[in-house]
Amino acid sequence: MPDNAKIPVTVLTGFLGSGKTTLVNHILTANHGHRIAVIENEFGEIPIDNDLVLNADEKIIEMSNGCCLCCTARTDLIEILLSLLARSDRFDRILIETSGLADPNPVAQTFFVDEEIARHFALDAIVTLVDAQHVRAHLAEVDHHGVGSQVFDQIAFADRIVINKVDLVDAESVRAVEAAVRGINATADIITSEYAAVDLADVLGIGAFDMARTMAGDPHWLDEDTHQHDPDLTSVGVELDGRVDHRALESWLATHLAERGDDVYRIKGLFAVEDDSRRFVLQGIHSSFEIRPSAPWQGENHTGKVVFIGRDLDRAELTRGLRSCLAG
Repeated sequence: MPDNAKIPVTVLTGFLGSGKTTLVNHILTANHGHRIAVIENEFGEIPIDNDLVLNADEKIIEMSNGCCLCCTARTDLIEILLSLLARSDRFDRILIETSGLADPNPVAQTFFVDEEIARHFALDAIVTLVDAQHVRAHLAEVDHHGVGSQVFDQIAFADRIVINKVDLVDAESVRAVEAAVRGINATADIITSEYAAVDLADVLGIGAFDMARTMAGDPHWLDEDTHQHDPDLTSVGVELDGRVDHRALESWLATHLAERGDDVYRIKGLFAVEDDSRRFVLQGIHSSFEIRPSAPWQGENHTGKVVFIGRDLDRAELTRGLRSCLAG
């Protein structure tokens, strides 16, 4: 099948908290007229990303087996792509949001090593989001090779790099981040953004993935199938059966993260608050967090859930602390 007849695929990568889901929501709510299938992959024992994506007419497919696409779950990706081909309604493009711990290399290889996938899908671009506030600290984690290596690999393999959250740092810091990124990847175009609000023409349909360039840089690229995550990074999920006292939760989080924030790479949560009909979303990176109201509950089970991803997490402490914030 000629490339222009294949379904284009965009892979979104970026370390934990870089803004991938925010970019997905920006794409899904934009007036682009395309039918998009979104494949969500997350690292964690409780699925939550699917609840944070604004599900319009597009198809949202969640992979929440606690692993990343770059590991054995890649076979699941092939099965999902083949299932999309079997549908009577055709999608205009596929958007894959990888886990924040994913290596994009094995994901990209999927579109070349499997004959059926290669026949029907074309890898359009690897788009990597970079957190302007935290990326240099993550790259500097030489004592924890896994984290530094993952961030490095995501930047190095990108076709387009979005330096996000530039509103949280000064202009000098943005220039320093751009210099650090350019030192890792000399060819990818770099754009900056706040809240991942980019021009869609800069991330979709850009035809930026170049197989010849990739193979020239690494002739054995398609032969590589090994990947390791930092074994110290784990996920703890806590379910909250009831409504939350908003002030109590803010107070507990502020206290806990003041002491343990360096070890907490990512926090994601969704829960109900007493005397309020809206869903509330928790987002956090290290010691910074915010709680924002979202759309009203629509008859769903109001059970809340919070996921922590980090190092040396104490499950009992996190569970006890969060449940102490339940109203009443």
